Amino acid sequence: MWLVTGATGHVGNVLVRKLLERGEQVRALILPGESRESIHGLNVEAAEGDVLNLDSVFESMQGIKGIFHLAGVISIMPGPNAFVRKVNVDGTKNILRAAQEMNIRKLVYTSSIHAIQRVEDGVIDESVPYDMKNPYGAYDRSKAEATLEVLNAAQTGLEAVVACPTGVIGPYDFRGSMMGAVIHDAATAKPALYVDGAYDFVDVRDVADGLISAAENGKRGESYILSGQKISIRYLLETVREITGKHFFQMKIPFDLARFAAIFTPMYYRFANATPRFTPYSLEVLQSNSNISHAKATRELGYSPRTLYESIKDTVKWILEKKK
Repeated sequence: MWLVTGATGHVGNVLVRKLLERGEQVRALILPGESRESIHGLNVEAAEGDVLNLDSVFESMQGIKGIFHLAGVISIMPGPNAFVRKVNVDGTKNILRAAQEMNIRKLVYTSSIHAIQRVEDGVIDESVPYDMKNPYGAYDRSKAEATLEVLNAAQTGLEAVVACPTGVIGPYDFRGSMMGAVIHDAATAKPALYVDGAYDFVDVRDVADGLISAAENGKRGESYILSGQKISIRYLLETVREITGKHFFQMKIPFDLARFAAIFTPMYYRFANATPRFTPYSLEVLQSNSNISHAKATRELGYSPRTLYESIKDTVKWILEKKK
């Protein structure tokens, strides 16, 4: 049996589906009161618990052969965030402590491309170090710190590997990620505001396949980038329009104007308890170097991501069917 933390998230629920398709048994660590919509109807053993509660972590690992650790908090808001660090770092430390004491055979940690040091030019691959002092956001720093904890545990004998996805899109996005919301609005012909910019996006199903392959073929203490294809936001919107055949209002916001507005939007959205599209962090990502290589994952894991056109098409189909 595999333990999956963060099983109700976007990557998590797709990973669960992939494991079940392979005939694996799955136990999902789920926060008390957390929505289970994304895994409803799946043959999963649900274990209520919290990665911050060491007792529940130990309990969830009874009788398992390996762990996919995905539980974490994502944030694109500026400034320090103690809760993000607590969940992402301290929660990972709890997982590692329990895995080591219980002699778990395999641990696959889902990190992030944003944990890796920013590189202005050239190719970003696994030779670029993780950056605990990343100036761009608390999320990036917390993922880097947690990743280094996993790699340190691997050096002392834990069979642990790390996977670093880029921007994840795809079907089964029940909670509505930031890019998922962009695709949703375009698919339902809502007006779209966008800025010049591009990033590397990858299909959630390819990430899940990559995680499973990392468990089977990954080498202890190694990291694997799970990237896809670099596309612009404008291309993404135009692709959705082509797929649906629906025209919708699009307006490109001058980047300097978006940067100025992003100074103020985080304060508004904190009061509104919502996630903004434009923050200093999200704008920086869209302007950053996204020449990202998955050559190592292809070579060692057999990783082969699909085209983003296929991914966007399947995402639109899932969104529209879900609305029926």
